[in-house]
Amino acid sequence: MSERTSNRIFDIVNISFITLFVIFCLAPFLHTIAISFSSNRAITSGEVTIFPKEFNWDAYIQVFSDQSMIYSLGYTTVLTIATTVLCMMFTLAAAYPLTKKKLKGRKLFMYVIIITMFFSGGIIPEYLLIRDLNLLNSVWALILPGLVSPFNLIILISFFRGIPESLEESAEIDGSSHIHTLFKIILPLSMPVLATLALFYAVGRWNGFQDSLMYINDPKLYPLQLKLFQMVQNNMVSELTQMEGANRTPLTPESLKAATVIFATVPILLVYPWLQKYFVSGAMLGAVKG
Repeated sequence: MSERTSNRIFDIVNISFITLFVIFCLAPFLHTIAISFSSNRAITSGEVTIFPKEFNWDAYIQVFSDQSMIYSLGYTTVLTIATTVLCMMFTLAAAYPLTKKKLKGRKLFMYVIIITMFFSGGIIPEYLLIRDLNLLNSVWALILPGLVSPFNLIILISFFRGIPESLEESAEIDGSSHIHTLFKIILPLSMPVLATLALFYAVGRWNGFQDSLMYINDPKLYPLQLKLFQMVQNNMVSELTQMEGANRTPLTPESLKAATVIFATVPILLVYPWLQKYFVSGAMLGAVKG
């Protein structure tokens, strides 16, 4: 067998495997979309697979008619943006000094940061801390505890260490301060990794619900994922079902849940195309040290 034929067979096997893997990953998502657009009869009879049956969008009409869902979507968007901006600011402020060899106690700080990746105080001590700080039922309870991720901090430190020191030394000779060097030299070279970490923070906050479940009691401060969690776990679809008109066929809980899942998932998915090129570059830079 020639090398060319061998490579072609290898490519075919790889493409086939990746295609099957993608199908397995997308199948649950496509099934949820199909349910959200299918009729009650098709859903209850189990005819829906990955394609809608007897297409209709009544479930989405009900979801978008719920003002609390629209409010929660806007609130979660603002919360995600604010959290991402603050997290990136504090992560950057911590990472840049820790790359300086002149910083005394740098290794000790790194050891303390690494320890927090393996050990935590636990859920109850964290709750008691948030309570004692008077942060319960406050938006700050959703932002401050995760302000700096040790994993993301280490990634950013590793990237900064890969930037040639000669660039900073040249700037220092020209009289540039550390702040000026950071904003004029380091940050423009770090856009791929910054975009990648920002995406990590944004996705983590958008999908987070456990902290809001523990710390938030005010319905006005419920993130979208918490409302979705309550709907799925406590069967709260009755609130949406009661909004239906007298002449409209009642919707099944499954269709409303599926429509709500898509409603909560699509916004964060729309962010990926804008950051895709930076995300890929940042992932490669973090994987290969040049």
